Amino acid sequence: MTDEKIHKNLIFKYPCSWDKLMDNERFHKELCEDILEPYILNQRWYGGKASALKYVEIIDHFPIERGEEKFYGLILEVNFREAFVQNYFLPIGFVTDPDYAKGGIAYLSLAGVEGYLIDALYLESFRKQIFDKILEGEKNKYKEVAYRRGFSNTCKAYESSRFLGAEQSNTSIVYNEKYILKIFRRVYVDENPDYEINKYLTQKGHFANTPRYQGSITLRFSDNNVMTLGLLQELVPNQGDAWEYYTSNLKAAFAKLSQQKFNVDDFVPLRHFEQITLKDLPEWILSWCPMEFFEDIEQLARRSAQMHIALGQERINNAFIPQAFGNDYTVWLKNRLIYMFENRMNLVENNLHKLEDMRLELAQEFMNNKKLIRKRLLDFDETKLKSERLRIHGDYHLGQVLVNNRDYYIIDFEGEPESTIRDRKVKQPPIKDIAGMFRSFHYAIYATIFNNYESLDAEYNDLFQVAEVLYGYMVGIFLNTYIKEVQHANLNIGYIKEIEFLLNYCLLEKAVYELGYELNARPRWAIIPLKGISNILNETNDE
Repeated sequence: MTDEKIHKNLIFKYPCSWDKLMDNERFHKELCEDILEPYILNQRWYGGKASALKYVEIIDHFPIERGEEKFYGLILEVNFREAFVQNYFLPIGFVTDPDYAKGGIAYLSLAGVEGYLIDALYLESFRKQIFDKILEGEKNKYKEVAYRRGFSNTCKAYESSRFLGAEQSNTSIVYNEKYILKIFRRVYVDENPDYEINKYLTQKGHFANTPRYQGSITLRFSDNNVMTLGLLQELVPNQGDAWEYYTSNLKAAFAKLSQQKFNVDDFVPLRHFEQITLKDLPEWILSWCPMEFFEDIEQLARRSAQMHIALGQERINNAFIPQAFGNDYTVWLKNRLIYMFENRMNLVENNLHKLEDMRLELAQEFMNNKKLIRKRLLDFDETKLKSERLRIHGDYHLGQVLVNNRDYYIIDFEGEPESTIRDRKVKQPPIKDIAGMFRSFHYAIYATIFNNYESLDAEYNDLFQVAEVLYGYMVGIFLNTYIKEVQHANLNIGYIKEIEFLLNYCLLEKAVYELGYELNARPRWAIIPLKGISNILNETNDE
């Protein structure tokens, strides 16, 4: 988290003290117009940087206090010129000592006392207070704000706190080196899926390979409108996430391959979605990509299956009961995907000048296949599907998995960042999560090639050909284990033809989704989703 610098020559003066400040109308006006607008634009958790901010409004505020220590929680509504809004949670405090002014928002004079308006999460006293309130549970309820302790909570009293890594869309705080509190910065007038699913997997699904739910902070506007502000979980010991783990192992594998002076014509690809076991792996691939790598994929498949089995066993709570496919879902899906596809098509047309070589060829192929892709997205026919839809992870990839001694712990069930909170809660085929992980495999291989190309003694085209062969073997090992696990548990994911149809459909959806990010953020990497789209179209045409 960055240290904000405050200019003391820009001072906001008010006649009241800190404990009465939120009653001051002029402060409300200046806080929204003069203080918060420039402040939030520079915060990493602010998700509206690509849009034009119109105005900021405080739609709710509440005290967070104990004894003489008083802070405020603000719920901000950010209005954009494009006619949509986003809500954010910002706890604030006031300090006079400049040593505690990290996370500064503005310089204030309150009844003659000068000091700093700050993001309260930078203060240890605030972090301790909210942790204590969660541990104490319901007795700390303040009007519509509730601090809840997990039913099986074993948390000990406060000892220490620190921020976990760099701040992203949320702020994570580690307590006692055993627990982690995720403060949601962008908030919704609905329960956050991360809170909802984590609580379910801990208390009813009994899925051991996700951090255990330990408590929460919620804001209730009415009986049907609840805003999740914080989620307390166990801290899983880990050696990093699966993205770092896999790209590190792939780097070693490609380095070993490079030393062998390979011939790509010797690399025999698997059939599309061909399932294989570890004993089926050929010696020519094990000579540079070790058995342990594929054993790790098998274990990841096992944990992914167990996650879906846990999410698919509910028969009482309607939010989690599996559902058959129906026309309402199909209409929702097609409308959503066609809108996304048209957006990506416009992005490609507007960014052709940034592309060259194979990237340009694949981009032009994507545009030439407009009718085919549109048809594929509209070809979803729920009447042919006999499997069931579940609550799923929704944004499943290697970065959402922690590695601990070659085992896996699945985290962050918030869903796709582009989706609305309601869309994230729609029950979907669990195969969509698997497609997301397969796309992540594809990314990990290509990222390894891009990031280490100068040290690899091979041409790009040869390395890309190797990438596709290796990807096929990773998918084959994963699918074999995953399908056996879920079918053994009687989770209805359909028979093989249905599984393969859903995989192709969801892989296309995921690759089209990824294309938007890459063209906006790093056009050089657009080759990965474009290659993925090309493969999906060509492979399904061959079937």
